[in-house]
Amino acid sequence: MLSVNELEDRLIDLAFAEDIGDGDHTTLCCIPETAMGKSHLLIKEEGILAGVEVAKKVFNRFDPTMQVEVLIGDGAHVKVGDVAMVVTGKTRSLLQTERLMLNIMQRMSGIATMTNRYVERLKGTNTRILDTRKTTPGLRMLEKQAVKIGGGVNHRIGLFDMILLKDNHVDFAGGITNAIDRCHAYLQEKGLDLKIEIEVRNFDELNQVLTHGGVNRIMLDNFSVSDTKKAVDIIAGRYETESSGGITYDTIRDYAEQGVDFISVGALTHSVKGLDMSFKAC
Repeated sequence: MLSVNELEDRLIDLAFAEDIGDGDHTTLCCIPETAMGKSHLLIKEEGILAGVEVAKKVFNRFDPTMQVEVLIGDGAHVKVGDVAMVVTGKTRSLLQTERLMLNIMQRMSGIATMTNRYVERLKGTNTRILDTRKTTPGLRMLEKQAVKIGGGVNHRIGLFDMILLKDNHVDFAGGITNAIDRCHAYLQEKGLDLKIEIEVRNFDELNQVLTHGGVNRIMLDNFSVSDTKKAVDIIAGRYETESSGGITYDTIRDYAEQGVDFISVGALTHSVKGLDMSFKAC
């Protein structure tokens, strides 16, 4: 399996190939090869900054001679007019890396800002915000980094680092007992040590899980606020609890106040707006 650094390198290489192709002919035709320049990253919207470390990698991978002075780091609260970094190097390099760097930083900063809003919404409770696998294909590692920068928690990176028995798994396996038993048999056979979470859709399924056992976390899918309270009381600390499905920014605190451990929010990554910023010559 590829490491995080290897995945980032592949993403950057693919993104440059996609954008530059056989050459940035606009830059090549009007900028001398020896020209040098300086640009700064100007913040144009208030939020949480994310992607600085990835941006440094973008610059270095394209042209190791580029010099990056970071003025504001990942996780900082930024406001309109702030300058996050200054980059010095070949003018051609500045122009050819600009869009990729901005695409990454705007996307990551938007996710970090959205996540931080949800985290602040739950301040004073013990509930933590989880992301989901509803990410942009190829960008998952960066988007999940942004969630963490914004104060959220990564639910799981992919299908490989945790068992999550959802409704379709349960139905295809022939029920909750079969699904859990097959899961344990598989983990033992493969010598794997993975946490097990199971989704329940109603109190009947919840009682089946509690009677059978063998899981680490129970996901309460599309439960109402009042039913969430009842479910949390029934589980009574035996397993971690997670609420999911149809929960919005306006209702999320109501769920957290019922004592659930986690709330997963797909909106952190699947429908977020990028944070406005620009990369200008200075």
